[in-house]
Parts: sequence; C-alpha cells; structure tokens
Amino acid sequence: MRDIYPELIAELVELLTAEDEDWLAISMRDVRVVADCGCGDDFCRSIKTAEHPDGKPYGPGHRMVALLPTRGMLNLDVVNGRIMYIEILDRPR
Repeated sequence: MRDIYPELIAELVELLTAEDEDWLAISMRDVRVVADCGCGDDFCRSIKTAEHPDGKPYGPGHRMVALLPTRGMLNLDVVNGRIMYIEILDRPR
C-alpha cells in the first residue's frame, strides 16, 4: 500500500501518532491492499487491508479508531491490533 498511496500512508501515520496510537502508526507502513470496499459510492475510497467475514461483524477484539484529518473522514477498523479496513470518505480522488 505504501507504493500505491504514499501520501495517504504518511497522513495516517501522522494522525495515528497524534492520537497516541504508536503501534498502529508503525504497522501502517506494512498494511496491504486486499480490495477496495466495492460499494460503488463516488464519495468512498475505502480499502480492505485484510480478509474479513462478509456481512458479519468483526466480533471480539474489534475497535474503531476515528481520526481527525483536515479533509474528509478517516476511520480504521482494528481487530486484536491488526488494521482490517481503512474507511476513506469525502476525500478527492
């Protein structure tokens, strides 16, 4: 993912560090793109970074990390310390 979206990765690392999410900031450098979210909405650029159950909740160990970017929305779904999904909304392509 670092090769495809270097500016996004740098921004996520900075935002995670500001939220004292140092472990997630470090792991962000090695996340992989598994697939886009597939919703087809023009305001969504969300990315699956790990396989996860379709249509089912993540279950125990899940937490959502809401970040504060200067534009749009960035949220991470994290399960047991692993970034599973990066929600990217209302940001220009």
